[in-house]
Amino acid sequence: MIQIILAVLFIVFAIFLKQTNHPGFRGSKKFWKMFIILGVVILLSRLASSFLSPL
Repeated sequence: MIQIILAVLFIVFAIFLKQTNHPGFRGSKKFWKMFIILGVVILLSRLASSFLSPL
């Protein structure tokens, strides 16, 4: 469950980085694609492991 929440937080933070104009985030703004990819990979791996593992 924590992996799903972490993946969603990564994706939300990436969207925030892409949309923000705050000068404090100017150096980190280029990492928004990495956070999107990381969030999607974590989410897909967690969903795949939950569906493929036997009960």
